[in-house]
Amino acid sequence: MNRRDFLKRCAAVAAGGAVLSNRTLDVRIRGKKPNIVFIFIDDMGWTGTSYTGSGYYETPRIDKLSEQGMVFTNAYTCAANCAPTRACLMSGQYTPRHGVYTVGSSARGSSADRRLIPTPNTTSLTKDVVTIADSLRAAGYKTACIGKWHLGTGAQYLPDARGFDYVIANGDIPADPTVDPKRVSAFSDHCITFMEANKDKPFFLYMSHHAVHTPNESTAALTAKYEAKPEWHGQNHAVYAGMTEHTDVGIGRVLDKIDDLGLRDNTLVIFYCDNGGSGGQTSNWPLRGYKGMFYEGGIRVPMCARWPGVIKPGTTCDEPVITVDFYPTFLELAQGKKPAGQILDGLSIVPLLYGAKTLNRYALYWHFPAYLQGNHEGSRDNIFRTRPVGTIRKGKWKLLQYFEELEFGETPELPELELYDLEADMAETTNLADTYPAKRDELLADMLAWRAEVNAPVPSEHNPDYVPPA
Repeated sequence: MNRRDFLKRCAAVAAGGAVLSNRTLDVRIRGKKPNIVFIFIDDMGWTGTSYTGSGYYETPRIDKLSEQGMVFTNAYTCAANCAPTRACLMSGQYTPRHGVYTVGSSARGSSADRRLIPTPNTTSLTKDVVTIADSLRAAGYKTACIGKWHLGTGAQYLPDARGFDYVIANGDIPADPTVDPKRVSAFSDHCITFMEANKDKPFFLYMSHHAVHTPNESTAALTAKYEAKPEWHGQNHAVYAGMTEHTDVGIGRVLDKIDDLGLRDNTLVIFYCDNGGSGGQTSNWPLRGYKGMFYEGGIRVPMCARWPGVIKPGTTCDEPVITVDFYPTFLELAQGKKPAGQILDGLSIVPLLYGAKTLNRYALYWHFPAYLQGNHEGSRDNIFRTRPVGTIRKGKWKLLQYFEELEFGETPELPELELYDLEADMAETTNLADTYPAKRDELLADMLAWRAEVNAPVPSEHNPDYVPPA
């Protein structure tokens, strides 16, 4: 699919009405639970595939998957980098509930450049969280985690102890990046082994690729192929592009095995990513920013879903969805029980899969009381990808509140509040906070109420090491 076709799909409203075959209705009546294959890519931006419009990357298998199902044009992650998004996926909770806000320390960058003391970060998903794998296993599913985890390194935090029956991590597979970049082929082999062994029972396959994260790896042939291609809106990294295509091939092998095993009609496949594309590797054009920013380029990602007989092929869903929605979705499909005492912040997207146009959700929220060093095009300043910030999207409107300015006062160059109309300005070029003060204040009040509800910490302690610019 070319960019023009994709943008047409972005503008279209998903076809109304559930599309249910007699076979699907029969499956529902008999209570047969669908297999769930969740394909999770690391650091792939919103235009990181050819189906989302890239004129540089080639992803024919992912493209075909999107054509066979539904494309989500407003899919978001709960964070702008990987560990917190993964924590939100596994817990079904927004970041303030589990405390995983970033990767490593929340005090990233030079202390002299940070005006506030950030909220301490949690690097492991706490043991009191019942993961989606725990819940699916309790509902009779066999579960597999193949690839990246990133939610704790002690034995009690590893996926074997968090609800997964079959676990394959990096250390289980010898590395040869010149032949199998990011171990994609090897991971695909293990996905296939798991599905073959569990074809007669419901299974949850969490296919969590390390690709397309740095360091960039590609075969010589694929690198040469992309070196011969012209740049497209800042996408010109041949090794990264080769890594992307290699990942597409590996995904295709897993999809082929689903067909070979006769599982296609009873398998929901979701393709999704953990955050926006990384600066220096790719471009998220036409979105603003990159991984690590809470502009669209950091948190809006490609997503599509296929489930024959339920999802009508070639459809588009414009309803905003977010990482925490997957837990209640999978729980509904598995006919499982919600963990006692564990709040789930998302909404099941099952109605959307059946053709509904909206979830009637009030708003989406993000909370980042930390710092991420490094600047790329689209950054708010030339030192940090982001400083501490809270964000809300409600309808077409998006508001960002920067906590340094909240505490110290704003300047014309760095206002506390930024308001964008994403329908008219998806690139977030024009701050409308002063143009629409009523809408600005409405979203701010909503975000403050949400923070109070989830007990979100807002850093306010001044950093004594801070050195104001000369």
